[in-house]
Amino acid sequence: MVNDIRDDDSCPKPVGRSSVFYYGFGHMLNDITAACWFTYLLLFLTEIGLSPRDAAITMLAGQIADGFATVFAGELIDRFGHFKVWHGAGSILAAISFSSVFGGCLPCKILASRSPIIETISYSTSAAIFNVGWAATQVSHMSMVNCISLNSTSRVVMTSCRNAFTMVANLSLYAVALVVFSTTKATTHSDIENQYHWIAYTSIFIGCCFVGIFHLRTKEPRLAQNVSQAYLAFYVIEDLRMAKSAKALVPAIIYISSFIVSIIMQEMSWTGQRLKAYYCAGGVIWVFCGTSILFLPRSLSAFMYVISVFIGIANTLMTVTGVSMQSVLVGSDLNGCAFVYGSLSFLDKVSCGLAVFVLQSFQSSSPRSQESLSTEYISVTRYGLGLLPAVCSLAGMGITYTMKLRTPHSKSLMEPLLD
Repeated sequence: MVNDIRDDDSCPKPVGRSSVFYYGFGHMLNDITAACWFTYLLLFLTEIGLSPRDAAITMLAGQIADGFATVFAGELIDRFGHFKVWHGAGSILAAISFSSVFGGCLPCKILASRSPIIETISYSTSAAIFNVGWAATQVSHMSMVNCISLNSTSRVVMTSCRNAFTMVANLSLYAVALVVFSTTKATTHSDIENQYHWIAYTSIFIGCCFVGIFHLRTKEPRLAQNVSQAYLAFYVIEDLRMAKSAKALVPAIIYISSFIVSIIMQEMSWTGQRLKAYYCAGGVIWVFCGTSILFLPRSLSAFMYVISVFIGIANTLMTVTGVSMQSVLVGSDLNGCAFVYGSLSFLDKVSCGLAVFVLQSFQSSSPRSQESLSTEYISVTRYGLGLLPAVCSLAGMGITYTMKLRTPHSKSLMEPLLD
């Protein structure tokens, strides 16, 4: 009897529902700007006149800066602490610099020249600065999970809530984009820039509101999917020739289904084996979705809406369980947890940037001009959106299968969540 009482006392208590809720607010600015970055950056840059290769260089510059910044930010956060200070500073830097990413080429206006070299350097510099701020915010926010609670279920719940607000952020972006694209016409170079100005500035405003609430209501303890999204807009417009509104509707469907799954996952009990099983389930779904995207004919483009539902389900299953497995590996040893998240994020950002750069290097012209070459032509966009994520999902499942996860405090995992 005494031993049972001691065991119950040794199990960390779950985090309260309100604390989980406000924690989820903290990544809204990052999420909504990242959605805009991956969905519309390449489209924006090519529409204003940059070549696919120069557009890819801009994204690669940002991804490399993000990758290195996550490692350094993780090391500095572990050494000096103060998660909210890093989070706030990163959010301010990200908000200011993101406005310049979609705000036009300032050096071009100063020098009265629209040289492709000057444009590429200008946008690449803004992208790099934005991603440094983004990285500091991401690592500090993810690292707080392990410090707020040692309860494994609460960690999964906070990760799931964070993912749910990622869906809210993405849906907010696509709602704004749908309104902008539906109510304004893009007939000139200036019109195109103005469309994306409105989308970017509105996104920043929405994200900053949520970040402000996070800082006011979250107490800091003392002691942190991308290639496919980058090609989604190209795929629905160029390959499938869907309506302009589809570049907002298709992503919105993905994130609505993701949001629903995230909410469901918050009300489940979790073990290491269950995390692995759900991750692999998401991987299997992505393989089928990737195959469908690769070979989907233009005449059946309406099926993209159905595929979008399953992409959203797969994304949530893999994202929530993947980040939660990182938390399980960290366990109760909080020394260096920010560096762990930063190092893994480094691999994510750099590999994503390199993948986009390589794919764009082969994108010499749009599918519109290449459709006459062959009726069986498969564009680079299809490889980037369908084949590459499917292959990565298979690799992820293989690695996950070999992992040995020992979830601490297994008794508390079976308690009702968020009590």
